[in-house]
Amino acid sequence: MLKNVELLAPAGNLNKLKTAFYFGADAAYIGGKLFSLRSFADNFDAEEMKKAITLAHALGKKVYVTVNIFAKNADMAQLEDYFSLIYALGADAAIISDSGVVYAAKKAAPQLKIHISTQANLTNKYAVKFWQEQGATRAILARELSLDEIAEIHSFVPDIELETFVHGAMCISYSGRCLLSDYLSGRPSNRGECVQACRWNYAVKKKDVGAESGYLDVEEDDRGTYIFNSKDLNMSAYLDKMAEAGVCSFKIEGRMKSEYYLATVINAYRRCMDGGYSPIVERELLTAAHRDYTTAYTLGENHATVNYDDNQTKGDCDYIANVLGWKDGRAVVEMRGRFKVGDTLEVLSPTDNFGKSFVVENAVTSDGTAVDDCKLVQERYAIDCPLALSEGDILRRRK
Repeated sequence: MLKNVELLAPAGNLNKLKTAFYFGADAAYIGGKLFSLRSFADNFDAEEMKKAITLAHALGKKVYVTVNIFAKNADMAQLEDYFSLIYALGADAAIISDSGVVYAAKKAAPQLKIHISTQANLTNKYAVKFWQEQGATRAILARELSLDEIAEIHSFVPDIELETFVHGAMCISYSGRCLLSDYLSGRPSNRGECVQACRWNYAVKKKDVGAESGYLDVEEDDRGTYIFNSKDLNMSAYLDKMAEAGVCSFKIEGRMKSEYYLATVINAYRRCMDGGYSPIVERELLTAAHRDYTTAYTLGENHATVNYDDNQTKGDCDYIANVLGWKDGRAVVEMRGRFKVGDTLEVLSPTDNFGKSFVVENAVTSDGTAVDDCKLVQERYAIDCPLALSEGDILRRRK
């Protein structure tokens, strides 16, 4: 069991935050409606942020607010007001990448803890030491570091917390410092509007004056060329080594990901942290949509981090329903994927029901109509279930 190590989950909205905590996250990072590098997530207004923080603290958990854009002059006045707000709401820390934004935070809310974002390119011990001297309590290290480099940083700056990503999508650019999205779409990544242009299908076009033009045959497969498409990070088998190197917070990427994805990944990492890596954890991380996995540079130099084969695999399971309640052998579920009487459904849960299955023998809609085909999205169906399910559990179907 890994003690005193935090499991940190993304939450793009309040429902996802509840899912993250239910499945075992110790803390969540969220974005407000302003100054966050995930502008296209739902994000939190002031009222929602207050609800999120209140819920977290009632559960003994934490909420960190991302304020990690690279700011311009016009942002600064509003930034000070924003830091005053999130401090008043009770945020446990702000995640910041820009030195000017750090200045604004210290001026407006000097008691607010500051975590330096991975966007700040924390790749060496002197950069971490510098930010500690500026008042930062945590450094979120660049994904390009090895375990040995992390250990050296921890030895050099032992009094600052070290956070690292352990799972999820990676940017093809250096720790997310990307201009590709802005160049190709006019949406700047470093202002929170990334369109993930690195995931697109690319071809090389020949265009010589006085010569025949056309697209060159450089496809790796019949679906296209994914020369900028990084594999997904998966460090589940090495969490103990990361903790030994000095990491105190394991971070999962994905504020834009679905509730089902978060539940699956968080549940797997919680079980791994509490019970150790196992074939169950390995299998579980294949059930949700993902790209081919990599350990990136954590174990040393790695020249196999690009996913040439495809954009993304859909995973081994279909997301079927959220469990809203269970009583006397009858479950009420909210449909997320079509299912039918006769289907075998599997339970995704932080409880002992995890991995257990049952056959759907009947289904009744919210108005009392018995049906064989549950095809109405977000309809509430009542189904017999012999397992004592809990609100927050998820039902899925293996492919």
